[in-house]
This record gives sequence, C-alpha cells and structure tokens, in this order.
Amino acid sequence: MIEKRLRMLGILGIISLLSYTAMVVFSPLAYPGYDWLSMAVSDLSAEGAPSEELASQLNALFGPCGLVSIMAVCVGVAGCKSKVMKLGVYSFAAMEWVCSVGYDLFPWVSDAPASNPQNVMHLGVTVLVVVLSLASLVLVAIGAGKEQMKSLRIWAIICLVAMMMGPIGTALLPKAVFGLFERFSTFSAVVFNAVLGIYLIKGRFTMIK
Repeated sequence: MIEKRLRMLGILGIISLLSYTAMVVFSPLAYPGYDWLSMAVSDLSAEGAPSEELASQLNALFGPCGLVSIMAVCVGVAGCKSKVMKLGVYSFAAMEWVCSVGYDLFPWVSDAPASNPQNVMHLGVTVLVVVLSLASLVLVAIGAGKEQMKSLRIWAIICLVAMMMGPIGTALLPKAVFGLFERFSTFSAVVFNAVLGIYLIKGRFTMIK
C-alpha cells in the first residue's frame, strides 16, 4: 500500500511539466513585444515584466509538484544496487531544490543590467543548476546502463544532448535565436523530471532490489 502511494506521486512530475509548459506558452500573451526566439524564459517572470503575475500563476505547480515527485523517486531508488544511479538521482533532486529556491530568492530584474547584484545571483543559480543537471544526467545514464534500464538511459542521453545544445547554441549562434536554444536547456530538465515520475508510476524504481 505504501509503495503504491509512493508510485502515484510520480504523477506530480507530469503536472510540473504541464505547469511549466503552460507558463512558457501562454505568458507571452501578457507581454507585448515578447520574442520567444531571442528572449529568455526567465524574462516572462522577471520582476517588473508585464507577464510577471500571469507567469507566476501558470507556473505555480511547477516547483512544488516537481520537488515532491523527485523526492519520491529518491525514496524509490534507495534500494538500487548501483551507487552511480542513486547519486545521479540525488544530484538531480539537489538541482531541483537549487532551481526552486534559488530562482524564488533571486528572480531576474527586467529593467536592471546583468551587473545588478540580484541578476548576478540569478546567473549564479543558473550556472549551478546547469552543472548539477549535466552531472546528474551523465550519472543516471551510466547507472541506468548498469541496472539494465535501457530506455531510461536513452532518455538521459537525449536530455543531456538537449541541455548541452543550450549553452553551445547561445555561445556560437546569433542572439536572435538565444531564446530558442535556451529552451532546449530548460525543457530538458523539466522533461526528465517527468520521465522519472513516469518510471516511478510504473514501479521501475521501487521494484529494484
């Protein structure tokens, strides 16, 4: 009974993805002149942005649901034989906490330069989130291979490649497409959290002894 209830918490990972997607898709409606190709997702919820209130409402379930889901996954993989697998999931959970708490503490200020102390902290949080995300995806990919979970390994590799496309694309390509490649990074982590939630629902983690 306890295991069944734990598995159902994985649904929250899917809800987290839907909440984030709704914010990204519909918030620009409240931001005149917003160009998703060149502007960051964080601009939608930035302090002083026209879409700040709508973005916060649509994104309300993203953080809480994502955290509950990934913490349930952490419990689910506790019996996993592969220490690399467990470390990968725990690192991903740490990233989720840094993302949720860090961006709430230091939201981007839309009418201030990047040198603004709060914006500097926002960028610092972003760097930490990216580092933890990349490390966790690599570890999960390795651990999933050891646990004979080939499909999870494929998902981890796909999300890892998508996440790397973000910084590579923004560094090498014109700023006119910054927003497009930034979305590869942001969505890769949110999608992978939902994937972990689905695996939890199916009992793929809690069945590991």
